[in-house]
Amino acid sequence: MDVHIKHDNNVHVKQDNDAHRGIHTEHVHAYPSSNMDHMDPSLFVFFRMEDLKAGKKMMIYFPHWDLSKSPKFLPREKADAIPFSSRDLTNILQLFSFSRGSPQAEVMEDSLRQCEFKPIEGETKICATSLESMLDFVSSILGLKSQIKVLTTTHLTSKSNTLVQNYTVLAAPKEISATNLVACHRLSYPYAVFHCHSTESKIRVFKVLLAGDDGAKVYAVAVCHTDTTQWSQNHVSFRMLGTEPGLPVCHFFQADHFVWISSPTS
Repeated sequence: MDVHIKHDNNVHVKQDNDAHRGIHTEHVHAYPSSNMDHMDPSLFVFFRMEDLKAGKKMMIYFPHWDLSKSPKFLPREKADAIPFSSRDLTNILQLFSFSRGSPQAEVMEDSLRQCEFKPIEGETKICATSLESMLDFVSSILGLKSQIKVLTTTHLTSKSNTLVQNYTVLAAPKEISATNLVACHRLSYPYAVFHCHSTESKIRVFKVLLAGDDGAKVYAVAVCHTDTTQWSQNHVSFRMLGTEPGLPVCHFFQADHFVWISSPTS
């Protein structure tokens, strides 16, 4: 089957894969505390569970992307016909007219390798290259008969140019009842690809109203992993928070990531 892809050679490739790669794999950078000022700003999404209280101020990465310009899903038939493996990177780059060594090629390779990382114990994962494959995975985890809904982070004010700033929790966070969840993180790729995963460990979900120092307001989705025993001691979140495996780790979701939950039936 011949695949013809119409795309923009100047596609905006976001280089913010580090944070959510760190959330669910051991393949993360171990940043010394002395290098905190030189970290990728996208790593400023982690916090402690005790930080979830009104009045708490935290430095958070909340880019205000224009979601209308984000890469769109391909139809499943077309997506399934395109190679999606680091072994096929040369052919993939030729298909999209990107040269090896280009910024686009580097983040595409990083995304492919993230998809190929082995799941940690108790984790089920997939890289969804179409909306249909995402929904199939979500249904397989949460159940076809469950009450399923999707949660996203929402920017409540006009676009802010500040990527990282102090945000203050404006009100007591709202915990969302969920019997199970699937987190889907957008990866940098010419068309929509999401790393979706679910874990067996206990996870708590919150919606948090925040205000930035520049006046930006965000109603954010936050997830707290209450048991991190299986995580590597070099996990980037422990470096950021000064904690260790076994202790809870929480993180915020960007606006173009999704949290699918199954709610308790009445």
